Amino acid sequence: MKLVILDRDGVINQDSANFIKNPNEWIPIPGSLEAIALLNQSGFRVVVATNQSGVSRGLFDMATLNSIHDKMHRELAFVGGRVEAVFYCPHSADDGCDCRKPKPGMIKEIGKRFSVELDQVFAVGDAWRDIKAFSDAGCKTILVRTGKGEETLKGGNLPEHTLVFADLSEAVQHIITENT
Repeated sequence: MKLVILDRDGVINQDSANFIKNPNEWIPIPGSLEAIALLNQSGFRVVVATNQSGVSRGLFDMATLNSIHDKMHRELAFVGGRVEAVFYCPHSADDGCDCRKPKPGMIKEIGKRFSVELDQVFAVGDAWRDIKAFSDAGCKTILVRTGKGEETLKGGNLPEHTLVFADLSEAVQHIITENT
């Protein structure tokens, strides 16, 4: 099975320093939904791995998070795309859980649930914590310059072999080319 793991905010949709707190604030980055559809059409399953500490902070509840993801699924379906599952960490950084990126727990759980060797999986993020979690889990890491990507790139300290692309569309072109 061919699988790609994507961070959500800053990769698929526009990010916000104030969190994405309702479906109206979830705005796809131009070309991102079509890029996911292209992955699907090329035989890839796509999974989202996202930190959502706004839940533990009381900024939104689980019903709201689900409605945000429902919007994402609907908009993806409209362009012929599909996300198989959304894995999320609702905890704050102070909770010390293993599922919150930059720890690799959530990513390893995806590998178990989908029965894939993570060293064969491309994982795309815009923040250092995404890339660190993906790398520590053994994935092929890709940083996109959207969202926090430019800031992350300037900060350096990226895991060796991390590829950098302008956006998800460009990253997907590389992923498909590498797998044909």
